[in-house]
Amino acid sequence: MKWNENDAPYRIRFAYKDEWNEIIALVWKTFLRFEAPDYSREGIKNFNDFITDHTLFRMFEKGYYRVMVALEEKQIVGVISVRDSSHISLLFVAENVHKRGLGKRLIEEMVQYLLSEEGITRITVNSSPYALDFYRKIGFRDIGFEQLSGGIRFTPMELYL
Repeated sequence: MKWNENDAPYRIRFAYKDEWNEIIALVWKTFLRFEAPDYSREGIKNFNDFITDHTLFRMFEKGYYRVMVALEEKQIVGVISVRDSSHISLLFVAENVHKRGLGKRLIEEMVQYLLSEEGITRITVNSSPYALDFYRKIGFRDIGFEQLSGGIRFTPMELYL
């Protein structure tokens, strides 16, 4: 089901460079609350190293790492990022807006953009244990078993468009 713009006060757009720190703060806070309990200390450290790596920011600045944000009023309450034109790298929604369809809407907006600009036919994600049910509910399917890399647990998934 396509999201109806009138259903909620969220506005989705591409992120501005000066919002990077706010984006990473939302990702980290949400990760710690919902995903970190499923990870080892090594996994938590590696995730933090990933999101705070200056190379990631430089890729974002140059347009190689696409990031969209969801805003409620002027506050960022959700974020989705894509690398390699079709792989969801980060998808996080603030705790106070969980279970309101915002994660699905962020995916729909990014997919719409990627379809029109990149001509993709599928999108992939390495889902954390916490997000597996969410991704399955919106149509993603597992394409491998759960894996562990650097203390980070994930299941590779895909969605054909």
